[in-house]
Amino acid sequence: MAVMGDLQHEHSHLAVPPSTGVTPPTGPRSYTAYKSPYGPKYKIQKNVQGITLKSATRLGMTLGGFGAAAGVFAIFFFSDIPKVRKDIMVNIPIIGDHFIKEIPPSDN
Repeated sequence: MAVMGDLQHEHSHLAVPPSTGVTPPTGPRSYTAYKSPYGPKYKIQKNVQGITLKSATRLGMTLGGFGAAAGVFAIFFFSDIPKVRKDIMVNIPIIGDHFIKEIPPSDN
């Protein structure tokens, strides 16, 4: 019993008792992968926190399209407000004449 107590005391810092035969886990091992000279030459794209130039361009184009659509919607939604109609809508080159509202003299 004294021998068994000494072994347990000696390995008390381990999470698993030595009598189970299980060794404690070690850290991850890094193996270098075999790279064939005949395989494709892979390159990692330059990125900023995982966002590449291609994905940033695609996101910018998408957000620009949504922004333009939202802007056109907002302009036409607020086109009945007299200040917006006079300052913005009348100055649009092709369709500006459509937004000129003349009040008949009988309504004055």
